[in-house]
Amino acid sequence: MSPRTVLAGLALMPALLLPATAHAAPGDPHPHRFDLQAHRGGIGMTTEESLEGFAKAMRLGVSTLELDTQITKDLKVVVNHDRQISGVKCADTGPVTPGDPLYPYVGKYIKDLTLAQIKTLDCGYRQLPGFPEQEVVKGFRMAELRDVLQLVRSYHADRLKLNIETKVEAGAPEQTAPREVFVRRVYEEIHRSGIERQVTIQSFDWGALKAMHRLAPRWPLVALTNYDFLQVGMDGASPWLGGIDADDYGGDFVRAAATVPGVTTLSPNYGFPQNGKVGDPGFRFYADEAMVAEAHARGLKVVPWTCDDMPTVAALMDAGVDGVITDYPNRVRQLMADRGLPLPRPYRPHGRA
Repeated sequence: MSPRTVLAGLALMPALLLPATAHAAPGDPHPHRFDLQAHRGGIGMTTEESLEGFAKAMRLGVSTLELDTQITKDLKVVVNHDRQISGVKCADTGPVTPGDPLYPYVGKYIKDLTLAQIKTLDCGYRQLPGFPEQEVVKGFRMAELRDVLQLVRSYHADRLKLNIETKVEAGAPEQTAPREVFVRRVYEEIHRSGIERQVTIQSFDWGALKAMHRLAPRWPLVALTNYDFLQVGMDGASPWLGGIDADDYGGDFVRAAATVPGVTTLSPNYGFPQNGKVGDPGFRFYADEAMVAEAHARGLKVVPWTCDDMPTVAALMDAGVDGVITDYPNRVRQLMADRGLPLPRPYRPHGRA
């Protein structure tokens, strides 16, 4: 073996010794940190998307708070996953004014209700079925996006990320605020917060991503999908892809999403079936090694959703994903510790910023 060959081999050794659980995206100040995202603040731990839940996740130590936004009739930005008020999660307490024709509010679309109407709802009246360890925030009222942003400021959590979803319902646009209105209001709230550099914007509606890029061309965008939304093999473009026809890219999620300006991260469902586990008969990964390698070759990260089974999360880590969205950030954090991965910094409140 020639000296030149030996030197070349030595030069490669640091790269070979790095963990295979994270990808170094261009300009990433922490290129090998696994992105632990608390799904809706960590539903497995606390009432979903409550300020108490987000605060608990920050005290635990996560790298990212994942959350959803909806737009009310009076154009307020509230933090809620569902476009329609769910009776499983929220209960009516009374009309905001006597004889309100929209009462009861459960079952109504958020776009048709004012913030005052929504604030009457008790969204902490019960533990969410399927989450037996969830701490219930009694009497919880739906938070506004500005409340969450202010909470992060009050914790001085300057290294924490917020992965904020614009939940435009592209498949049924009449059920949410119009895309341009939706995106602009989310943009305005984030822009005035003073912590916009900590924000990524995610959406299943790639048209919303394109609209956000026009308003904030430097904000990192995250392309969400489940495979069905790509509508592979169907005539025309899927309404979810902002005018892109996945069939023009061979049904390849990575190739299609890479064409969306501003996208830095891909966020697919982790496998089939959607809530399956590694080792289950018939289970297979969607976010597999081939997807991860293709994304990394294009300088894109892969952070799949929403995985709560630790052996499955471990297999995703082995496949090289850059992070995971999970209902149980406490469990994934312990898995990270067991694997010797760097852990996200915990934060404590410091009073109002």
